[in-house]
Amino acid sequence: MNIKDELIRYNHWLRIYGYNDSHSGNASVRDGNTIWVTPTGSCADTLIADELIACSLQEKPAPGASLDAPLHLAIMKKNPAVNAVLHSHGAYSVAMTMDGKDFYPADFEGHLYFKKIPVITIPYERYVQDAAELVSDMLLQHPITVVRGHGVYTAAKSLNLAYKWTCSFEQSAKTCFLAKQAGTLK
Repeated sequence: MNIKDELIRYNHWLRIYGYNDSHSGNASVRDGNTIWVTPTGSCADTLIADELIACSLQEKPAPGASLDAPLHLAIMKKNPAVNAVLHSHGAYSVAMTMDGKDFYPADFEGHLYFKKIPVITIPYERYVQDAAELVSDMLLQHPITVVRGHGVYTAAKSLNLAYKWTCSFEQSAKTCFLAKQAGTLK
């Protein structure tokens, strides 16, 4: 499978497994000197490889690229080991971090991967201006971060690893939520 088709597959999985709605989230992958980014407003259910937007680390994002394209490029520019970035809106991940506090997984798998998941607060009206710098700086230190009230960003050497971390965090947040509801976790 070529890298563009792989990006489409992971972006689609974020949708069908409930981490994004039909038109939310975005994804990117490095392919040599080209960064393939999902287009702005694209539908993960119908997106095809030919609709991906080619971007370069040396230029502004190409027209039509996701609103988060500058953020994806900033992450990859600051950390050459990153080849994939996924942005999702998992309901439990977002809900469990709405207080703006870092998330500390209580379950074994979540704790194994992440001692903590940092949460960044960006005023909604400042998101476009501030997100690229704040998120890319945080992802230099952590493989995953949350923008409070907005969503999850993962940066990894592969799409598979970025997807694994996204899924692991959502499962950990869901487990924490359910444990709190059951009264077995404060």
